[in-house]
Amino acid sequence: MSPALLVLELPGRGPFQARNSPATRVPSHGTWDFGTAHALDLVPVDLRGRSAPPTWRTLLATEDPARFVGFGIDINAPVAGRVIQAHDAEPDGPARRSPLAYLAFAKGQPERIRAGLAAVAGNHVVIGTAEGPFVLVAHLRQGSLAVRIGEQVAVGQRLGACGNSGNSTQPHVHLQATDSANWQTAYAVPFVFRAFREALTGSVRHHTLPKDGDSVVSW
Repeated sequence: MSPALLVLELPGRGPFQARNSPATRVPSHGTWDFGTAHALDLVPVDLRGRSAPPTWRTLLATEDPARFVGFGIDINAPVAGRVIQAHDAEPDGPARRSPLAYLAFAKGQPERIRAGLAAVAGNHVVIGTAEGPFVLVAHLRQGSLAVRIGEQVAVGQRLGACGNSGNSTQPHVHLQATDSANWQTAYAVPFVFRAFREALTGSVRHHTLPKDGDSVVSW
């Protein structure tokens, strides 16, 4: 393990399915902007690997985020530190697994980026670590934040609940680490998880990240 890597804990019990993982590609979200090059999305799923049971709306329309297994589950601090940003004013939007529903959402992406961090990250918490990097936990449920700016948080402390706020197409958690909390100039900081267990095989992995499509639980 490189000493440059920041070590985090999974932000909840899981199972989570990894999406846009830097273990699969970098930049993981298709851009180096806003410190997202090593960001990771974690989608809560059921034991069958589904974020929500499919219906006709999954193919043709938007869906109620409350139908999703992850909506409202506890999201915990992946690292210890001081809360330097906490935002809890963004509504949870409809889920958009349908390609048709996603098209309209995608057209609004430039406007969300121009609107700033809240429009993209939704409800979020930023933790400043003792080691230096800043960790962003994004897309939390509106009204769920359990911490305040200036508060010292411990690893595993509840930050809020999983939601679908900001630039999110279904309930999930976005994690990223950066060298600065100025998102216009921040550089991505690579990170790994201390340990997790693969949901399918039961294998425990240390100091690494899941690849796209891998489902993991805390260990």
